This record gives sequence, C-alpha cells and structure tokens, in this order.
Amino acid sequence: MEPSAPPIPVLTSIAGLAPSREVWLTDIWGVIHNGVAPFAPACEATTKFRLAGGTVILLSNAPRPASSVVTQLDRLGVPRFAWDAILTSGDAARALVGAYAGKRVFHLGPERDLSLYDDLGVTLAGAADADAVSCTGLFDDEIETADDYAPLLAELAARELPMICANPDLTVERGDQIVYCAGALAAAYEAKGGRVAYAGKPYLPIYDMAFAMIAKLKEKPVARERILCIGDGLHTDIKGAAAAGLDSVFIASGVHAPTGVTTETVARLFPSRDERPVAAMPALAW
Repeated sequence: MEPSAPPIPVLTSIAGLAPSREVWLTDIWGVIHNGVAPFAPACEATTKFRLAGGTVILLSNAPRPASSVVTQLDRLGVPRFAWDAILTSGDAARALVGAYAGKRVFHLGPERDLSLYDDLGVTLAGAADADAVSCTGLFDDEIETADDYAPLLAELAARELPMICANPDLTVERGDQIVYCAGALAAAYEAKGGRVAYAGKPYLPIYDMAFAMIAKLKEKPVARERILCIGDGLHTDIKGAAAAGLDSVFIASGVHAPTGVTTETVARLFPSRDERPVAAMPALAW
C-alpha cells in the first residue's frame, strides 16, 4: 500500500518559503484583490519578496491583454511596485484567435473584453454568421449563470463551431459574490459535444510563455525548483503548476474553502499525492 502523503502545512506567513525561490507566479483575482479592493497584506508580501531580490509575475486567467489588466489594477489601487510583469490568459488567447484572421468570430462575453481582438484581423460577427466562437465570459455575470446559455450553446454546438475559451476559470469571488466565468460556459459547451481550445491556466502554453518571460526579465533561464506558483484555484493554479512541474501555495478563497482553511480542509481538497501544494494559507501575507 502506498504510504499516505504528509499533511500539507497551513501557514500564516510565506516569508519562510521565500529565500529558496527566485520567482513567484502569482494569481491576481482571489490573491491580490477580490475584484473590488486590493488585499493589502498580499501586496506587501509581493513587495517584500521583490525588495529581497525576487521577481513577481502576475499570472492571470483574465481574458484580456496584460495592458488592460494594468489599468484595472491601477483603478483598484494595487501598487505598481508590488509586481514586475503581467501575463494573462488573454495574451495566450490572442494567438488562438489570431489563427482565424480573415474569418468571422462571435464574441461571447462582455464588451470590456473587446481589446482581446485588437489588430488580430478577425471580423466580429453575430452567432448566426460566425465561423468560430471566442468566449471571454458571460454577457452579464452579475445576474446570469451558465444555465442561461443552454439554448445558445446548443445551437452553436449543433453547427460544430470551434470555441476558444479565453478564461478557464469556472467561478471567481467578486467582493462577497460568486460569479461565473468563461470556463463554466466552455464546460457546458463541451457537455453538448462542442470542441473547445483553452488558453490560460492550467494549460501548458501559458506556462511556456511565463518561462520565456522569466528568462527575459532575469536575463537567464530559472530552474523550475526556484519558481513558486501562488493561487486560489484548485483546477487552474494548483493543477497547472503541477502539470508544469512547479511547486505551489494554495490560497484558500471562498470558492473552495468558504468556512476557512484548516489542515483537515486542505486534506479533503487534496486527497492524493498528485497536484498537491507545498503549503496552504488563508491569505497571502508576509
């Protein structure tokens, strides 16, 4: 019988893990902010890591290019000195959408994500006229759920339109509310027989982009054991880190640990030896 895995430690400070790492790949929504306001202790932690010589790349499943996320972080009040660079699912999705240059693409998502298509050479069209679907989220995630899209998704699947999912997250916390993301619509589309190409975590292309960004920023490649992923998504941040051969720290957001984080809670969330974080925290803090 395989021996049971040792308990995953629950930490209140990440300082003890910092000296052995050169780079943090840090999720944004749920770790750095909640969509309404920044988490001051998290911003302090990334700043202290940078002051100690570390590099912080914010690795997000936001379905928009990094430049758009910078604007959002500035608006929320996340300090610029808390990070070195940003890489988003939107950046990865642009390569997938760009393959449809000269064709018609149906944008399934809110208007705030339209910058994803800048200079890609695609024509945005209605669902009835499209050659492919690019899903960045729900039209109105304040009031809608994935169930509201069942008829539309069934129609698109019947026409066998390929879908590009620009944000594999299923849900996120916005303040004290849980809202659905593009990943929920993509999962529903697959359930109806639709074909989906995913950009972002936990899929490897965005990690390959991150490794290239790290090498450019550090002017040398960095060994994977010197990189730490920090995130609150079991099926995105933690699963993606494991697939890329990276250690991770799980931040217990309300999505997966609504009653708080304990050793028992973490053990239930990560029952196997695979895809386990090296530690869990109630929130990122130094």
